Amino acid sequence: MPDVPPTATDLAQAVQARETTPQALLGAARARVEAARALNALISLNDRADEQAARVQARLDAGESLPLAGVPIILKDNINVTGTRTTCGSRILANYVSPYDAAVTERLHQAGAVILGKANMDEFAMGSSTESSASGPTLNPWDPARVPGGSSGGSAVAVAANLTPVSLGSDTGGSVRQPAAFTGIYGLKPTYGRVSRYGLVAYASSLDQIGPFARSAADLALLMNVIAGHDPRDATSLDAPPAFHAGTPDDLRGLRVGVIRESLGGNTPGVEAVLQTTLDALRAAGASISEVGVPSVRHAIAAYYLIATPEASSNLARYDGMVYGERVPAPDVAHSMTLTREHGFGREVQRRIMLGTYALSSGYYDAYYSKAMKVRRLIAQDFARAFADVDVLVTPTSPFPAFRRGEKTSDPLAMYAADVDTVAVNLAGLPALSVPAGFETVDGMRLPIGIQFIAPALQDERLVNLAGGLEGIGAVRVEVAPGYDA
Repeated sequence: MPDVPPTATDLAQAVQARETTPQALLGAARARVEAARALNALISLNDRADEQAARVQARLDAGESLPLAGVPIILKDNINVTGTRTTCGSRILANYVSPYDAAVTERLHQAGAVILGKANMDEFAMGSSTESSASGPTLNPWDPARVPGGSSGGSAVAVAANLTPVSLGSDTGGSVRQPAAFTGIYGLKPTYGRVSRYGLVAYASSLDQIGPFARSAADLALLMNVIAGHDPRDATSLDAPPAFHAGTPDDLRGLRVGVIRESLGGNTPGVEAVLQTTLDALRAAGASISEVGVPSVRHAIAAYYLIATPEASSNLARYDGMVYGERVPAPDVAHSMTLTREHGFGREVQRRIMLGTYALSSGYYDAYYSKAMKVRRLIAQDFARAFADVDVLVTPTSPFPAFRRGEKTSDPLAMYAADVDTVAVNLAGLPALSVPAGFETVDGMRLPIGIQFIAPALQDERLVNLAGGLEGIGAVRVEVAPGYDA
C-alpha cells in the first residue's frame, strides 16, 4: 500500500516547528492542483491565498499558536469567502463575488488555515454525482470514467487526490458521506446546528449542514474543533462547544453497535463483504453487534424529496437576475426574470424547483408536504427508539461503489436512489460518518467502499472516537488514489 501523504495535523505541527512555511505548503498544493487539472475538482483558485499565507506567517512570528497553521484547504463553492466567486456550480451565479465570509471561513482564518480555492459541485448542491455543474463534471481519481459522488464531489476529490489534506463540503441528504465513500476518505455530517450555516448558500435550510472531509480521525477532530460551535447569526446554531479527539481501540470495547436491518438488502456483494469485515473487526475489538429495526427509513427517500424540493423552491426564488447574478435582458422585467431562470438554472435544478412548487401548491400541500413532515417525525422517533438499545447504528454509506459517468443522468429516480442509506440521517438531524472501510473490484478497477456510522444528536464526538478506534485496529483503509500520492 502506498504511503499516505502528510495529514493536516502533520503539516500544522511542521509549520509551528518552523520545519516549513505556509508559503511553501501553498506552493506545493498549487502544484498538485495543476498536475490534477484533468479531474476538474476546482471551480476557482483563491487570488488572496498568498496574502493569507503571509498573514499566518506573521502571526506565527508574533508568537501565536494556530491549530491549522498554514494548512491549505479547499471549500465547496457554496461556502462564501470574501472577494472570491461563489458560483454554486451554476451559470446564474457565474460571476457572483462574495462580499463576506461564511462563519466557517472566519473560523478557518482564525485558526491559521489558508484557503486555496473553491471546489466543484452539483449545481446548487442538487445531485449525487457532481455531473450537473455548469463548470463540467468532476472525475473520480480511482477511475476517471466514474463519478466521485455528489453533491460535494470536488471537495472529496481534493482530499482523495491529495490536493489538500482536508476540505469542507455540505450535506443535505448525503452530499458529504456519499462522495467520501466513492473516493475512499472520511466524510462527516455533523448534528444539524452543530456547525453554523451562516454564509452557506441554502438548498434546503432544514437539512443543510457543513461537514469535513479528511484522511485521518485526528484531522476530523482538528477541523471540527475549529469549525463547530455556536454562532448567533444562525438561528438554528446549537450551543454545544466542540470537544473532539481521535479515539483508540479502547473506545471500541463495550460499544453497542446496531446494524439497521432495512439497509441489508440491495447491496452489491463487495459492499456486503466490506460491511461484514467491519462488523467482524468491531466484534473482535470488544464491541457487541446486533440487528436493529428502523422501519420508517423505507420512506425516507420519498419524504426527503417532498421536503427538500419545496425548501429549494423557496430558497431559489431569489435568483431572478434583478439584484445579483446573471441577467438575460428582455423588453419587460417579467420576461427578463423568466429568461434568466430558464438560462441560468440547469435541468436538475429546474426539475426540483418545479417539484417543490407543485408540492406546496393549493390542494397538494396536505397531500404531499404535510404528510412528508409527519414521516420525518416518525423517522426521528424510530431512530430515538433504536438508540435506546445501542450506542451507534451502522449501514453501508451507499449500496454500491462509484457508478459510471452518464449511467444515471437520464433516470432521476435511479440517481435519487443512490442516497437511500443517507437521507434519513438529515431528516432526523443526526450526525453520521462515512469511513473508508475497503474496496470492491468492478470491471478490473479497485473502487472504495464506505461504511456509515450514525450517532444520537450531539454525539458527534462519539463518531470521531470510533474512527480513531477503527484506525487503531486496522479496520479502515485510508489510501490516496493511485498516481496522486506523491
